[in-house]
Amino acid sequence: MIISDSIIIFQGMNYRHRHLESKILKFSRISPAILVTGARQTGKSTLLLHILKPAIKTIVFDPVVDIGNARRDPEFFLSQNPPPVVFDEIQYAPELLPAIKRRIDRDDKPGQYFLTGSQNLSLLKNVSESLAGRVIVLELGTMTLAERSGRAGISSRTWIEDLFQKKAAALLKRRLRLPARDIEPTLFERIWRGGFPRLLDFSNDVLPDMFNSYISTYIERDIRILLRIEDQHLFSRFFALCAALTAQEINHSQLGREIGITPQTAGRWIAMFRATYQWLEIPPFHGSTIKRISGRSKGYLTDTGLAAFLHKISSPQALAAHPLQGALFETHVVLDIFRQMCQMSVPPRIYHWRTHGGAEVDLLLERDGVFIPIEIKSGARITDADTRGIRIFRETYPHLKHGIGCIVAGVEESFELPDGIVVLPYDIE
Repeated sequence: MIISDSIIIFQGMNYRHRHLESKILKFSRISPAILVTGARQTGKSTLLLHILKPAIKTIVFDPVVDIGNARRDPEFFLSQNPPPVVFDEIQYAPELLPAIKRRIDRDDKPGQYFLTGSQNLSLLKNVSESLAGRVIVLELGTMTLAERSGRAGISSRTWIEDLFQKKAAALLKRRLRLPARDIEPTLFERIWRGGFPRLLDFSNDVLPDMFNSYISTYIERDIRILLRIEDQHLFSRFFALCAALTAQEINHSQLGREIGITPQTAGRWIAMFRATYQWLEIPPFHGSTIKRISGRSKGYLTDTGLAAFLHKISSPQALAAHPLQGALFETHVVLDIFRQMCQMSVPPRIYHWRTHGGAEVDLLLERDGVFIPIEIKSGARITDADTRGIRIFRETYPHLKHGIGCIVAGVEESFELPDGIVVLPYDIE
């Protein structure tokens, strides 16, 4: 194993540090159990293996095979696999959770059980019933730009924290841009490739086959089985339709009509995508003007590389000229902000805002009663029209405590606009 400032070369593979490392290490000294959740292939077990003792035992559970008779005889299984231990995909052995609880009640020494799960539909319910007060739950998504660039953990706080400081504009303008990796030097390559850790160092010609495998083995098989859906083609079309609607408000009736299913079925399928971390929804902000404000959540596929593949966008060059370029750029920025928020001690609430008249704010962050509106623009030319949503939001809610306004765009450097608005590069460190 070779260690550098930002990347560990481990058994021939590049390991890039994750924002979540410090939280896991901190809570491993406090809590007897830690659960790391997130979509398949986001690097949950790899993360644990790299930050825990190299000799720690890891057991991966299976939806079909009862590994070590864990489901049939959980007490005996735990006696044969004493802590510290990693139980990967714990949702396939929920019978272990009450047995783990009983052992923790007898000995609550920190850092005993490290669990991972890629399905929160029943997992979190089982955890809350069995391990309430005994487990810390953390979420790991696909990689942020800072993680992909090998810069995770180098800064003491994210730029999201700066938004809520008194001299926010000055702090943000001092931040540098993240270095581009040789394999993805441009914005469109970063979006087209996505952030799955295992795919970061593969050449572009390999990625479509890798995404196709992910969809066929996980989306079309595992998730479809969970929902007990027989029509694989219909379910695949629905997932592709969701990708086409990334960065848009969600209308279950419209989704259902597109492929001939009921709004209730569309809602149930979307809920499963959320539960398996394939889909992120941002709720609307109402304030006190409900009649004039849209009440629909906004949805995002949780990896832009996967979304580009489902759109049949064949290359970064094709993405540059594609009509969905703006939606995928917004998805990229929203996911990066959301992942960064997960490392904050007290992350802000997150909303979107849109009036029936068409004024909108892509993201609205709220913490300590302060509201930060964020607009996302894929181009480098910013005009007064790009600040319209921020200005109308402030005018609509004059009683709120308004912080700095922010436009995240494809610009080369940060700069200020009038009325307390700052423009930031999408790849700010």
